[in-house]
Amino acid sequence: MTIGAALERLEAVIRDRLAAGEAEASYVASLAARGRGKIAQKLGEEAVETVIAALTEDDAALVGEAGDLVFHLSILLADRGLSWDDVAAELTRRHGTSGHAEKAARPTS
Repeated sequence: MTIGAALERLEAVIRDRLAAGEAEASYVASLAARGRGKIAQKLGEEAVETVIAALTEDDAALVGEAGDLVFHLSILLADRGLSWDDVAAELTRRHGTSGHAEKAARPTS
């Protein structure tokens, strides 16, 4: 299965679970019921676990943690009404632009 197909399938399942809103039957729905802050917190935890796996564990552990990271990012995107297509559009927009130039062009806060 390609990454695109896997992300589409994951996105569809997450949308279905969010729409059903059955927190007692679905991890996705139960996480969403706890609010966007909790989804974001869980994403942060998975990001840290991914970094730890990259530095201290084997490839299988890193792949597993990367899967958890993508899964939780997918939930956060869906909760915001965004999709992987939105992410792909942003990556396409950036393609061919130096990373240094792209970062320098961002507005400062």
